[in-house]
Amino acid sequence: MSNDSCSALTNNAYLNVLWYALISLGVLFIVLKWKGILHQFALWLEYFTTSVPTISVELELSDDNKDTIKGSQPLVNPKQPHILNCYNPSSGCGLPSSTSIPNMSEKDVDEVCQAAHKAQKEWSETTFAQRRLVLRVLQKWLVNHSKEICQLCALDSGKTHLDALLGEVLTTCEKTRTLLSEGELWLQNSYRSTGPLMMHKDAFVQYVPVGVLGVIAPWNYPFHNLLNHILSGLFAGNAVVTKVSEQTSWSSVQFLKIARQALIVCGHSPDLVQLVTGLGPSGAALVDHPLVGKIIFTGSPQVGAKVMAGCAPHVKPVTLELGGKDPMVLTEDVKMEAILPWVMRGCFQNCGQNCCGIERVYAYDSIYETFLGQVKPLVEALKQGNPNDDKEVPDCGAMVMEQQLHLIQSLVDDAVKKGAKILVGGKFDSTQKGNFYPPTLLVDVTNSMRIAKEEVFGPVMAVSRVPKDSDEECLRLLHEVCPFGLGASVYSGSQERAFKGIGQHIQSGMLTINDFGVNYLIQSLPFGGWNESGFGRFAGPEGLRACCHERSIVLDKLPSMIRTSIPPPLQYPMTKSAFEFGNALIQLFYNDGSILAKLKAIVTLCKGG
Repeated sequence: MSNDSCSALTNNAYLNVLWYALISLGVLFIVLKWKGILHQFALWLEYFTTSVPTISVELELSDDNKDTIKGSQPLVNPKQPHILNCYNPSSGCGLPSSTSIPNMSEKDVDEVCQAAHKAQKEWSETTFAQRRLVLRVLQKWLVNHSKEICQLCALDSGKTHLDALLGEVLTTCEKTRTLLSEGELWLQNSYRSTGPLMMHKDAFVQYVPVGVLGVIAPWNYPFHNLLNHILSGLFAGNAVVTKVSEQTSWSSVQFLKIARQALIVCGHSPDLVQLVTGLGPSGAALVDHPLVGKIIFTGSPQVGAKVMAGCAPHVKPVTLELGGKDPMVLTEDVKMEAILPWVMRGCFQNCGQNCCGIERVYAYDSIYETFLGQVKPLVEALKQGNPNDDKEVPDCGAMVMEQQLHLIQSLVDDAVKKGAKILVGGKFDSTQKGNFYPPTLLVDVTNSMRIAKEEVFGPVMAVSRVPKDSDEECLRLLHEVCPFGLGASVYSGSQERAFKGIGQHIQSGMLTINDFGVNYLIQSLPFGGWNESGFGRFAGPEGLRACCHERSIVLDKLPSMIRTSIPPPLQYPMTKSAFEFGNALIQLFYNDGSILAKLKAIVTLCKGG
């Protein structure tokens, strides 16, 4: 065959390959466009044709145990070091329980991890429809028992019933709804382009359960922080072992019953969800356990560093959500009556005990005094009290931990010594029953103060002035001393200015413009931060896939017809023409600057092949 004939045949082959690639891309586009619609239609059929069982869960909603008063007994009784004492932070009284809450040993933690590992093997083989049914059972129970959930949360964590409804129930319902609607799509094989060299291949990423997912959950939202990772962990095919806070173990033990009953009624092992209760050593045992495939930790940067160090010897993956010190920016052109409810909710929701709560308010110079004048009476009017007292509905409940009162006080005192002013609150009563820090308005906060950079986690509105209504100065103040980067809110009369001029320059994992906190009600978005707020994500496809190992897979499109073969010049033993042949491949596929070079490469490949 002549060189001309060879070139003509090769050119035709090249055109055929090009058409094949274009047709493949077109088919892929159509498939992706209709994939979501077909998935939703299949879900509707599943929902209409599948009966959702009803579960019965007995919860203890009894009054405080007046015989046990915090202060008379520590969190762990020296005479019974294997038992945790549980208290109502609103009253200081003990919380009665029909069963003791164990301070679990390393052996105890090993037993629950072994049981979870055994149950996960069968669970990993379940279909997405089977997993959805478990979640639907949970959701069905939750929407019909929201009042009981809020009562338990109020008793154990001191929050108001409304704070529990918004932060515990609503968020969990939306998490469940999102997983039911989109979870399967997020975990299906993710197909990737192959490039012209491997166009005869199918390439995709497969998401494989990690096995046993270890979670260390905080105390600020005991119901949601427990169910959040149980929902995503189970849906991804894992067993979930959760170390809950020693401060809110009483309610967590009861909340676990709900998930276990949902599994049982659907024919699955309740051992898939396990609880670890106890102090620091109990959590360390979970981190160190060889059967735990990944750790998700929510807490302080200091403890997060220890968790990461515990994972390091095992090269165990970890997600760290380490809190935040979220700013809210109020430019000079905001509508005051519109932003005041959001500032109040951002600072005082759950008595300020929110990872993504507003800890820094930056009011621009020309509205500074007006803002303080209008927000002061709102803070003064806030009612604080025991959420379990039927006499009055409080706006703010109690702090979960007594030591947090002293931390907040030290931050406020430091700010006052350095020039800040207290307009409302600012001092807690050490003689009162319950862990109550009063709603506080602290103004003229500067970056020289500890409260500008340390997490408060309490009901304090700390306000700073932005000189000359300067966006540049605002950004400087935001970043000068604060090491956190979880979320941020920017309010302005111009959305473009708020986003492009200010918001996108803020170092944060999440950002809302002219809004607050709605990120978390859009569960298709990942949740997490930058810098000392940690790394990794939960929620969204990123968070669900983070419950899995990623495995890259390559298969033949037409295995009986086309397979990869090594051209003779590249086979052993090598010849002098091998390098020339290999270089011709590179010129053909990657030299976009010279048609002549591509033609020469085709000739070389014909000669060599």
